[in-house]
Amino acid sequence: MASSEETERPEKAGRALAELEERIALLEKERDEYLADLRRVAADFDNYRKRVARDQQSLVSRAHERLVKELLPVLDDLERALVAAEEHEEARLEEGVQLVHRELSDALRKEGLVEIETDGSFDPHVHEALLTQPSDADEGSVIEVLQKGYRLGDRVLRPARVVISAGAGADG
Repeated sequence: MASSEETERPEKAGRALAELEERIALLEKERDEYLADLRRVAADFDNYRKRVARDQQSLVSRAHERLVKELLPVLDDLERALVAAEEHEEARLEEGVQLVHRELSDALRKEGLVEIETDGSFDPHVHEALLTQPSDADEGSVIEVLQKGYRLGDRVLRPARVVISAGAGADG
């Protein structure tokens, strides 16, 4: 006759195996749920990335559109100046060019463009020294502007190209 211990072993093993299979099934279900969540999050992120790219492109397009609208009056004034040039009306031509310059300057100023100051000492962050010349001005002072420089916000778009003083007794 089989002892009770020998009979319980296969039952315990069977129960343990059933518990393990049940636990494995539960873990596989949990894994599948996590995988589905991960795929959903990945798809949401991909959609978000695409939407942000679209929004950014739209913002750039609107900014370009606004700038072009600001420049249309300048284009009109240039056309009027060209008509005046064809008619050889020099006074009207000069007046037209001044008007175009003023309109363009105003449009760019509205967009945040600021001319870089060139009075005073040379600043390598905003000036580009092309020449040094002897001068009565203090050494390192800007004595001539060869090309204006501009900032847009806090960024230098183009440094001012300048001639700086080498001092009174220096050789150029």
